[in-house]
Amino acid sequence: MTTDTGCSRRRLLGSAAAFGLSMALAPMVRAEPNTGAPLAEGEPFSFDLLSAAMQKRAEAPDPGAFRPPLLLDGLDYDTYRNIAFRRDAARWNDKADEFRLHAFHRGWLYQDAVAMFDVSSGTAKPFRFTAGDFEYREELAGKLAPDTPVPGVAGWRMLSRLNTADRFDELIAFLGASYFRALGQGSVYGASARGLAIDTATGRAEEFPRFSAFYFERPAPGVETVIVNAALDSRRVTGAYRFVITPGAVTSMEVTARLFFRETLEEVGIAPLTSMFLFDRTTPGRFHDYRPQVHDSNGLGIQMGDGRRIWRTLANPPRLGQSWINASGIQSFGLYQRDRDFDEYSDAESRFEKRPSIEVEPLNDWGTGFVRLIEIPTEQEATDNIVAYWRPADPLEAGSQKEYRYRMLWGDLAGENNEKLAMVVSTSSGDAGVSGSKNEDGGRKFVIDFKGGRLEGVTETDAVQPQVSVNGGLVDTPALRRIEGTGLWRLVFDITPSGADPLELRAWLEGFDSVLSETWTYQWVPR
Repeated sequence: MTTDTGCSRRRLLGSAAAFGLSMALAPMVRAEPNTGAPLAEGEPFSFDLLSAAMQKRAEAPDPGAFRPPLLLDGLDYDTYRNIAFRRDAARWNDKADEFRLHAFHRGWLYQDAVAMFDVSSGTAKPFRFTAGDFEYREELAGKLAPDTPVPGVAGWRMLSRLNTADRFDELIAFLGASYFRALGQGSVYGASARGLAIDTATGRAEEFPRFSAFYFERPAPGVETVIVNAALDSRRVTGAYRFVITPGAVTSMEVTARLFFRETLEEVGIAPLTSMFLFDRTTPGRFHDYRPQVHDSNGLGIQMGDGRRIWRTLANPPRLGQSWINASGIQSFGLYQRDRDFDEYSDAESRFEKRPSIEVEPLNDWGTGFVRLIEIPTEQEATDNIVAYWRPADPLEAGSQKEYRYRMLWGDLAGENNEKLAMVVSTSSGDAGVSGSKNEDGGRKFVIDFKGGRLEGVTETDAVQPQVSVNGGLVDTPALRRIEGTGLWRLVFDITPSGADPLELRAWLEGFDSVLSETWTYQWVPR
C-alpha cells in the first residue's frame, strides 16, 4: 500500500495557513443559479476559491437542491437497479490513468442532482453525460435515445486497481445527501460516513447537509492518490471539503472540512459514521436466526490522548440508546468490525466478516468535545441504526467559521489496538444466575473475553484483577479466569437493575501496578 502522501499533505497545510487571507482576497465566480455549483465553469479552480465561494454563499439563504426534470420517473428499488454506468464510458479512461470515474443515474430515492467538474487542466470544466453513458436493462431498455442529454446525476463512484493489477474495482462512492463509503483491499461495503450531521436524534427534525458539487483533480500518470473537492450546502451551514484519497490494504482519506454557519448550531456531528447492528451474542435467540451474528460493526473504539482505549460494544436496544463519552484531545475514534472469521456470521452472501472498519484521526486541534453514540432500535438488517460522531462541547455560533482536518482509514484495521493493552475480543450475555435456574429478578449475566497486549504469557493469574462498575444497578462479585491454550482472559459478572432506566457498565483489567486492558463499556436497557 502506498501511504506517502506527504506532497498532498503539505499542500493541505499550506492551504489551511492561507485560509483567512483567501476569504478576503479570492474573487467570487458563480455558475448559473440553477446548477447548484458555486464556481463557474472554465474559471481557475483551487480549494481556497471554493472555500471563498461557500463562505459567500453562507451570507444568503440556502438555494435548495438542484432538481431538473427526471428522464425516468416512477422508478422503484428494482427498476433503479436496472440502470448502470457503462464501464467503457468511464471518465479518466486512458491506459495511464490509475482511477476510473463513473456517475449514478438520478431516480428512486435520489432526486437531487450534483454537478461534477474536471479540473485536470487547472480550470473547472463540467463532466457532461448522456443516456449513452448508461446501460438500461430489462423494462428500461430502449426508453431513451443514446444521445439524450442527462440533466444532472445523483452521485459518483471511483474505481482503482484496489485488489489486483489487472482489474479496476470499486474504491469509493458518494450517493445521497453527504453520504459516502469506501473500501480497503478485500472489503465489501458496510459502514458509511457523512460530511456533517445536524440535530441527529434530538427531538428536532434532523437536517441533512448535501454535497451539491464535486471538483475532481485528475492525477498525473502513475500517481496513486486522487484529490476530490466538494461543496456542501444545507439550510444553516455551508462548507468546502477536500478529500485526499489513497487506496490500499487500508484505504486512507485525508479530509479538510471548512464550515461557515448561517445560524447557531448546538448539535453538530463532525466526521459522522453510520452502520448497522442487528444482533450478536448479547441477545441470544432474540431474532430466531440461524446466523450467530449480524452486523456491519460491533464496537465503537476511542483512543484517548493519555493512552487509555475505550471499547464500547454496540447494541440494538429496545428503545433509543444514547451515550456521550468525554473525548477532548482524543487520538482517534471509529466504528470497528473486529470479528473476521466466516463462522462468526455463517452468511455466504452478506460476508459480514469482510465489512470495513472506519477510523477517524483528528489532524488539527478540535477543541473540547465528546464522542456521541446513538443506537436506534431496528428489526431489519437493511436499516443503518448506529451513528457515531465527534460533537463540540460549545455551540457553533452564527457567522463563525471552523476548519476540521482528519484522516479516515477504511478496511481491516487489525492493528487498531496498541501493543500494551489487551483487547475485548468477545461480549456475550444471558440471564443472570446459575445456568438452568430461573431468573427471578430480571438480572443479566455478562461474559467478556480479553486477549493480547501485556497479558500474553502472564501466569500469575491472581495478580490480575478485574474492575467493574455499573450506574443504575448492582454488580455481583466478578470472576476472572485465564482459559488455558486460548490466550483468553474471561470476565464474568451478573447485574441486577435498580429500575427501568438504562444502565452504563464499565470493566477493565489491571495488575502489576498498571492497566492491562482497554476499558469495556456497554449500555444495557432492561426490558
